[in-house]
Amino acid sequence: MKHIVMIFIAWMHISQAIQGTYVCKNARISLFSKAPLEDIDAVSQKGTSVFNATTGDLAFSVPIRSFQFQKSLMQEHFNENYMESDKYANASFKGKIQQLPALDKDGTYAITATGVFEVHGVKQNRTINGKITVNKGVVSMASEFMVQCKDHKIEIPTIVFKNIAETIRVQVAATYSPYQ
Repeated sequence: MKHIVMIFIAWMHISQAIQGTYVCKNARISLFSKAPLEDIDAVSQKGTSVFNATTGDLAFSVPIRSFQFQKSLMQEHFNENYMESDKYANASFKGKIQQLPALDKDGTYAITATGVFEVHGVKQNRTINGKITVNKGVVSMASEFMVQCKDHKIEIPTIVFKNIAETIRVQVAATYSPYQ
């Protein structure tokens, strides 16, 4: 009988941890660089995210090679010369949403997430602003922030300095489903 009680208590803890957990398997992440000679624009639809609405824990990951460019040569240079995507396969964020809004009412809520942002093997503590939208029980998140190439040791050769901006705009959009 004692074992049954222990198993039931463990099951309740696991159930509580899973309750309030949301996942997204197709987050849209876009990169934009405005430079004097040529703008660079890339999109991935392969970002993944897990969000715990009870604790505020939030994690994102995107495979670097999943970014699609209009020009294949740009994509090749991005992966091989700048991001070294064979060596640094993913970019990620792992943190916590501060002052988590109640998600039981439809609306759009400003949020701030604090955590570790990793790109090109370099981890950086970041605070990123965004918003959570709840519409008929569907939870989505969006954010836009800037990334300095130098902060992540992404080197831009002087020969192409006018082709690539030193700061990249990142936009993230994710729609979540309850974890089952």
